[in-house]
Amino acid sequence: MQNWTDIDTLISAATGQNFNTRHCRPLSGGCISSAWHLQGDSAEYFVKLNNRAAEDMFAAESSGLDTLAKCATIKVPQPICTGSIQNQAFLVTEYIPLSTRPDPRLLGEQLAALHACRKQLFGWTRDNYIGATPQTNTEAHNWISFWRTQRLGFQLQLAARNGYRAALEEPGNQLQSGCESFFADYSPIPSLLHGDLWSGNVAGTTDRIPVIFDPAVYFGDRETDIAMTELFGGFDPAFYDAYNANWPLDSGYQVRKHFYNLYHILNHLNLFGEAYLQQAKDTLHRLLAELG
Repeated sequence: MQNWTDIDTLISAATGQNFNTRHCRPLSGGCISSAWHLQGDSAEYFVKLNNRAAEDMFAAESSGLDTLAKCATIKVPQPICTGSIQNQAFLVTEYIPLSTRPDPRLLGEQLAALHACRKQLFGWTRDNYIGATPQTNTEAHNWISFWRTQRLGFQLQLAARNGYRAALEEPGNQLQSGCESFFADYSPIPSLLHGDLWSGNVAGTTDRIPVIFDPAVYFGDRETDIAMTELFGGFDPAFYDAYNANWPLDSGYQVRKHFYNLYHILNHLNLFGEAYLQQAKDTLHRLLAELG
């Protein structure tokens, strides 16, 4: 049984209200960290636990949640405290009961509003993680250069180190060299992004208010968030209708979405292995065919 005394003390210090765990239960859904619901006499919290090496990952997640919350568009769990105790890293956030899928139209409207939160530069004030993979966010003026080096190029280099050089290096280099043609009539602006927006990171409250969590925040092309909603399925057509009603997507998105999702496919290849290799190869060749 997990001993919560030290975390209770840190929650109390962070909130200014004494907290003692009376009941705890494990929660399902996490593939990287364990998740828990802590309940006290007058408050309850959500806690993630991992080994001490995850301390920076949790700190980045906390900063991401705080950045999303400050935009005040989509509900996110409020971060409470993060750190490590002995050999265990932890993240504590507000506990939000989640029992339904969110209202898809409201989610589309709110995501468009989130993407309207902008900055002058692409990237973010700190590096973070996409899943368990480091994600660099060095701020840049040029979006294509940012994506080519800090997203696509990073994953291709990692794939080469993981044994996939022969399968991916040549088409990957060709795509990086020619990808500017995807942006001939399109100039992205730095929008605030969730960064890892698949159906598993979106839920609804008991009254269907959208909640997003597990972010990989940075400022980038809003199309990257929309593209990922299509990668693994699970989003209602009404979501896309509402998003486009508030901020229509450019027609070139239908090609660029594969360019952006290649990043996540490569990340899955690097995290989970060869089961994603064929999908990565197929996406590369599809994009090279678009280049002509």
